[in-house]
Amino acid sequence: MAKKRSPEEGTTKRGNNPNVMGLRAEVQEQPITDTLETNFMPYAMSVIMSRAIPEIDGFKPSHRKLLYTMYKMGLLTGARTKSANIVGQTMRLNPHGDAAIYDTMVRLSKGYGALLHPFVDSKGNFGKVYSRDMAWAASRYTEAKLSPICQELFRDLDQDAVDFMDNYDNTMKEPSLLPTTFPNILVSANQGIAVGMASQLCGFNLGEVCDTTIAYLKNPECSISATLLGPDFPTGGEIIHDAAGLEEIYRTGRGSVKIRGKYRYVKSENLIEIYEIPYTTTTEAIIDKVAELIKGGKLREVSDMRDETDLNGLKLAIDLKRGTDPDKLMAKLFKTTTLQDSVSCNFNVLVAGMPRVMGVGELLEEWCGWRTECVRRRVYFTLNKKKEKLHLLKGLKRILLDIDKAIQIIRETEGEADVVPNLMIGFGIDQVQAEYVAEIRLRNINKEYILKRVQEEEALRDEIDDLEDLVNSPARVKKVIVDELKAVKKKYAQPRLTSLVYEHEIETYNEEDETPDYPVTVFLSNGGYFKKITPQSLRMADVQKYKEDDGLWMSMEATNKTEVMFFTNRQQVYKVRLSDFDDSKASVLGDYLPSRLGMDQEESVVGMVLPGDYSGSLLFFFENGKAARVDLSAYATTSNRRKLTGAYSGKSPLAALLHIKEDRELALYSNEVRALIFSTALLAPKSTRTTQGVQVMTMKPKYHLAEVRELEDTSITNLARYRCRALPAAGALLREEDGEQMRLL
Repeated sequence: MAKKRSPEEGTTKRGNNPNVMGLRAEVQEQPITDTLETNFMPYAMSVIMSRAIPEIDGFKPSHRKLLYTMYKMGLLTGARTKSANIVGQTMRLNPHGDAAIYDTMVRLSKGYGALLHPFVDSKGNFGKVYSRDMAWAASRYTEAKLSPICQELFRDLDQDAVDFMDNYDNTMKEPSLLPTTFPNILVSANQGIAVGMASQLCGFNLGEVCDTTIAYLKNPECSISATLLGPDFPTGGEIIHDAAGLEEIYRTGRGSVKIRGKYRYVKSENLIEIYEIPYTTTTEAIIDKVAELIKGGKLREVSDMRDETDLNGLKLAIDLKRGTDPDKLMAKLFKTTTLQDSVSCNFNVLVAGMPRVMGVGELLEEWCGWRTECVRRRVYFTLNKKKEKLHLLKGLKRILLDIDKAIQIIRETEGEADVVPNLMIGFGIDQVQAEYVAEIRLRNINKEYILKRVQEEEALRDEIDDLEDLVNSPARVKKVIVDELKAVKKKYAQPRLTSLVYEHEIETYNEEDETPDYPVTVFLSNGGYFKKITPQSLRMADVQKYKEDDGLWMSMEATNKTEVMFFTNRQQVYKVRLSDFDDSKASVLGDYLPSRLGMDQEESVVGMVLPGDYSGSLLFFFENGKAARVDLSAYATTSNRRKLTGAYSGKSPLAALLHIKEDRELALYSNEVRALIFSTALLAPKSTRTTQGVQVMTMKPKYHLAEVRELEDTSITNLARYRCRALPAAGALLREEDGEQMRLL
């Protein structure tokens, strides 16, 4: 029988073996600042520097690694190869896995359509940027190569135009940037989310970008908006032109532009065809939203909507009901769906390893400075090659003086290693020149060959002089960049896909125009139940139904389009229109406002106001005897905000709320059974909603303000007894002949 071990023994033996899974780890305390510095900051910097934020060439590291791998595979001029092969080769530079690499390739592909000028010439199903559900095929089924425009990315790569760095395992080199001959940072749309920052670059038309860059090189103070009309998106659509908004984006690199889809009306079939949609949405999102509106009864003009996208391109068909105005319907859809959307701009770019948010002018300045350096490095590379060749020709010229002597030196030299030293001694040339002479083939040791090589010397000297002048002339370097930009524009520029429209050219949708207006009477109960009843329904049955412990609090006459404000005990106000409530009957309880308006827990209605044109004032009376007069215009909002916080002061519970348009006399009652009559003219209006007000009725301890009424609604007969001319006042004890004493007790 095995001996039973004690818990202490088991703990001791597990403690002696650190490989046992039951080992309890030792916890060490570490200041949070040290944790952030040693763990979080390196991660954050890695995401910012090496993953999410594009650099001045317009690429993120993942894009650059993929394109460079395809270039080294010969896919710039060769035939397409399997995408899986490209993904596998790219993993030598990008260790983040094949799925991430293939996703990057898809976004850069022509088939996906996310870029104005795709860099990957794809074959097969690469999905579509405008579809959420159209998945792309696996990498083993698709093929790809580099697009012709990639020639502008790699043209100077082999001429020392940019620096090269080691890959992640130091087994090969990769370029730190791609020497693009055009400002790709402004042409290719890009977005990324880093740690604590993000980047959102929209694409611009290549021809406009080239023209703008040329104008900037000639005059840095030029007007960018004169040549750069606005963003251009591969999905087309229309930009609602906002000159001030675009200028803000060009100046600061931040802002947004409104874009909407394009449609045509097919009269013979009474349907609308949407053939271009905003870059920020998908066909499925639009269809889902339209279906939601139809189910909610807010889109009665549509009988059906379907996706008819085929090989000819995107098409959403909307069948209309008879008598529907297509333009008004589309104005409504632009307002209520993502057929009209905003594209945010945040031009955050890595420059010299530092993230910077820059406007278009600053981006052009940085790109032109970087491109100038690339051109100079390329010229230096060519210049050094020419100088090396000239140096070799000078040595060859020495051989021309006595070819027989050179042959004799080589023939009479016993050791192969002594050939170069003997030529150096015999002709007074250096080792490089002697190596060049020694490598000349026997068939080329003739006067004709040597004379042709020597004749190149004069032309070579002219080329070297020209290159040295080019390097030292900023104006000539600018001309080289300008000529390259003109060549790029001529070869690759395309017409704008996204057209521009102006605010005054489009029809806007106003929801109120669609809302029928008719007289209604509204009822609010003490328990928070709300009803909107038409006069016809009231004539048929005017006896209101309430819960057993509930009853009528207030009722008002209005129209269906009227706006209503509900004040709550949490110092909040909810603004809705009566048209948002269904017509009701006297025989039903109505809508329970806390649920209908989405109020907070234990929040209840304490007042109802019909603001109308927001004229007049609101009077807030608090239980501590203070009163605040606030202009109703303080609650007017330009946006469709449904909820306002800080509607009134929360220092003391609210006793009463009144809406007045002109001054009048009011009667205040306290639970001490005191009454006070005063004129509202004594209250000065305030613009701040949360004002605590001024003391109107002084209160003894344990008593509070109980009720406020308009003077004509009271039964007070001895008005002089309770009227005051200055505030605050204590009021007078309520006499029995002035009524309502028993109810207040």
